[in-house]
Amino acid sequence: MNTPVIYSINGPVVKVRNTKIFSMLEMVYVGNRRLIGEVIGLNETETTIQVYESTSGLEAGEPVEPSGAPMSVTLGPGILSNIFDGIERPLRGLEAESGAFIADGLSVPILDTECQYDVTIKTSVGEYVHGGEVYASCPENSVILHLCMVPPTVSGTVVFAAKNGKYRVNDEIVRIEDENGTVHSLTLCQKWPIRRARPAVKRLAPSRPMITGQRVIDTLFPIARGGTAAIPGGFGTGKTMTQHQIAKWCDADIIVYIGCGERGNEMTQVLEEFTALTDPRTGRSLMERTVLIANTSNMPVAAREASIYTGITLAEYYRDMGYHIAIMADSTSRWAEALREISGRLEEMPAEEGFPAYLPSRLSEFYERTGAFETLSGREGSVAVIGAVSPQGSDFSEPVTQNTKRFVRCFWGLDKALAYARHYPAINWTLSYSEYTDDLSDYYNREVHPDFTAYRTQISAILKEEQTLMDIVRLIGADVLPDDQKLVIDIANVIRVGFLQQNAYHAEDTYVPLMKQFQMMKLILHIYQVSRTLLSENVDLGAIRKSGVFDLALKMKYDIPNQQLAAFDTLTEKIDGMLEELRGQKKEAVV
Repeated sequence: MNTPVIYSINGPVVKVRNTKIFSMLEMVYVGNRRLIGEVIGLNETETTIQVYESTSGLEAGEPVEPSGAPMSVTLGPGILSNIFDGIERPLRGLEAESGAFIADGLSVPILDTECQYDVTIKTSVGEYVHGGEVYASCPENSVILHLCMVPPTVSGTVVFAAKNGKYRVNDEIVRIEDENGTVHSLTLCQKWPIRRARPAVKRLAPSRPMITGQRVIDTLFPIARGGTAAIPGGFGTGKTMTQHQIAKWCDADIIVYIGCGERGNEMTQVLEEFTALTDPRTGRSLMERTVLIANTSNMPVAAREASIYTGITLAEYYRDMGYHIAIMADSTSRWAEALREISGRLEEMPAEEGFPAYLPSRLSEFYERTGAFETLSGREGSVAVIGAVSPQGSDFSEPVTQNTKRFVRCFWGLDKALAYARHYPAINWTLSYSEYTDDLSDYYNREVHPDFTAYRTQISAILKEEQTLMDIVRLIGADVLPDDQKLVIDIANVIRVGFLQQNAYHAEDTYVPLMKQFQMMKLILHIYQVSRTLLSENVDLGAIRKSGVFDLALKMKYDIPNQQLAAFDTLTEKIDGMLEELRGQKKEAVV
């Protein structure tokens, strides 16, 4: 049979004619340099291939070879602490091979094939094992125990099991014979197609929040473990920095950071910061439980499209071990732009703003792979996705933002005005929402305080009332408002500046535990209630302002350490004394 050859080249899209040896979504090797590609279209006369490397210099007539397997990633120990490109090629290995400027067609081992791991065998000869069952374990690093699981499509009787000891990723550890007599050799690693979700026993209802330490998120717009969230915002509003804060401080076991079409210096910053940052959970480098997928804006556009599937497949693998994963996808808008470019080269009919008509279905394919699951091994694991969206001109009505809202349950809308006012996180409390609030109320009321959700409701109500009052103030001024409505504006300012605004560079404010968040809400609402009572007793609002209680509330996030919450009782007593003094002064004035 003649080897198929390239018929036409259009950017990353290559076509082959008059062959039927390829299958849909098969990985292929394109040209003399053996560039990695994937079959994305088939008909009687033509095969369309998407190439994940630069096609510069590629010529018609060069051969195209099938691989016989779908586009897959290699899963095994050595993934963590590493940085890969969009199709899971290790960038450090590529740099060692070709220098700072990566050449095309390089083939380097995805995982370190010479590193030896201290392996403990979990099965024995004669034992029947099923897909997902753990057959070996090894410390991937000092933080994460790596569990080697039987591939989901394999089950059978163990006919060989190695002894405990040191092994490399490609050494045979276990041999299984299935009911058909086929023998499967299991090493420390396995492959899995990136476009197919790894199976699980069942999806679990969201019942536990992913705690981030960011007050505006944890209190007002929480996300569940296994949840989905979008962070839309224009240039300079803090999408990437918000994701950095969540990645640094959230209680996920493993972080998968996907730099999809972003600037190279941003990924460099992530790599340097995460390496230098001391993980508060382990006391070691945060990079030890992080994996980076870097497909920056100057890398091949087709690989950008594959990068989010690569990232979520890695996350599902660790989910099946029973870990809780948080994916930071920065940004899905750049991923959608890659879809649009490839769609244009395929001469497909464009939909709104030139994006392909299948944009919503592709977004849903990605976000629907998240969730909390009971895994095949009987453990509970989860994958949460926080996707940044970069609408041009901060226009939230554009297609990527609108379609993303259909598939996520948290919407943290970033506000340009807040960002320019140095209010971070610049999450607009009137545009944002979380559909997990009711699902997580039992957890907050049980694990933090029975009044947590009630206080959150009151805080939200004050912010909404302030929004209405500010519309009036803009029209006719604040002087016409009665004192009780002016008090609402003052308390809302305390909530906005003293509670929602957070300083990432302050040791006590960069991360705030849930109990401190509750105590801060409690104190703010206490000041509000006592002040309303004083107003009903004809105490002047100006006197309350001059007393300094609002200033104390604004500074409590800095003045009270996270581990010294008893100081809130002392501060409450001090504020009560100051307000009671106003009541006494009023009585003396009446006499």
